[in-house]
Amino acid sequence: MNFYCCARLSNKSLLGSLAKLRPALRTAQYAQSATVPKISFKPYEPPKDEHFDLKNERLNRPMSPHLTIYKPQLTSLLSVTHRAAGMILSGYITALGVGALVLPNDVAHYVTMIEGLNLSPATIFLAKACLAAPLGYHFANGIRHLYWDTAKGLTIKEVYSTGYAMLAGAVAISLFLAAL
Repeated sequence: MNFYCCARLSNKSLLGSLAKLRPALRTAQYAQSATVPKISFKPYEPPKDEHFDLKNERLNRPMSPHLTIYKPQLTSLLSVTHRAAGMILSGYITALGVGALVLPNDVAHYVTMIEGLNLSPATIFLAKACLAAPLGYHFANGIRHLYWDTAKGLTIKEVYSTGYAMLAGAVAISLFLAAL
């Protein structure tokens, strides 16, 4: 059977054309071998340290306007203030903790020292209001964020109205704490 198939192939021009291709394949130059780049080694040079602004100036890149054209919005200002109030509260906790560990006397001694300064009630109220403002703001804005977590009040109109209501609530909480 194999001889029959080979015999049939030999009669066809397929075997003849394959035989003609054999010498052509030996002398063929492949495209890859024709475009092989020559490798030359150069000594390593570390990149030059260049300041970002100097590089942009050298390449004539335009300066991005960033904050110079940005119009502050209530939402962005409240977000930044919320984060700042959180950092201030963290500072309060850290100062109280370190003070409790390092200072030789208890809190009552330092309260007596402040009372001995004979400050006016307005000055004491103002100092207490400054200390209470980050807590009142962070607390009121935290409630606002919890309201948002229920997927309510997320339209632009509602965000602005809850922002103004939160500011009023923060002032009320701060004044209440300062009055204690």
